[in-house]
Amino acid sequence: MKGEVAMMTQVSERSAQTAMARMDAAGWAGSNGDVWALEWRRTDRSFADLSRHLDRAIRDAMEDGAVAVADVGCGAGGTSLAAAGANARAQVTGIDISPALVAVARARGAAVPNCAFVAAPVEDAIDDSGPFDLIMSRHGVMFFDDPVATFARLRSATRPGGRLIFSCFRSAALNLWAKELMAAVGEAPPPGDGYRPGPFAFAEEDFVRRMLADAGWRDLGALPVDFAYRAGSGEDAIADAVTFSA
Repeated sequence: MKGEVAMMTQVSERSAQTAMARMDAAGWAGSNGDVWALEWRRTDRSFADLSRHLDRAIRDAMEDGAVAVADVGCGAGGTSLAAAGANARAQVTGIDISPALVAVARARGAAVPNCAFVAAPVEDAIDDSGPFDLIMSRHGVMFFDDPVATFARLRSATRPGGRLIFSCFRSAALNLWAKELMAAVGEAPPPGDGYRPGPFAFAEEDFVRRMLADAGWRDLGALPVDFAYRAGSGEDAIADAVTFSA
């Protein structure tokens, strides 16, 4: 089974308090997912520069054929809808644990016939929805309780030669926003060893490579991508950015 991992990214998200707390599966299924569902427009705006790179990699992986694609941790559906729009012969299934985010994604994709969304833990939904030729994710795979087991499930849900493309954070040391905000709210930096679900769970490339290899993925690759994270816009961009990260 082949797999390709792309887009080790340096990126700013919400405040450290929001980013470090409630970002396990239970948090995403509940209040954290509800908040992000309300903020989906600003979230998509902030990730727009990253999405240019990620969407291009996904388009290249799909080519023009009839393919089945899964978007893991699809959130409000931006990456799913981009993939569906790039290849009319693709059937894209977005999966997210947050009912609120999936409700937004379904509303956005109501007129897109080759894209559907499922509200469930990916571990429960992936087998029923597959098999897939491509599994993708924009910053949605760092929150599993058992990443080896989950990525093994993803691998088993892909066809021979299936591919995996996702983006994730690089280390907190490369993200000054995170260091400063964590210090401001009294949060400790993410541990340098071991695994803890959260934004920086996949910050160490060596760990990610070992984890994916243990899950059965092969032919792994990583591409660092730095991009502009746009937190605020409009007449008072600073105020907009503050309310987005509050």
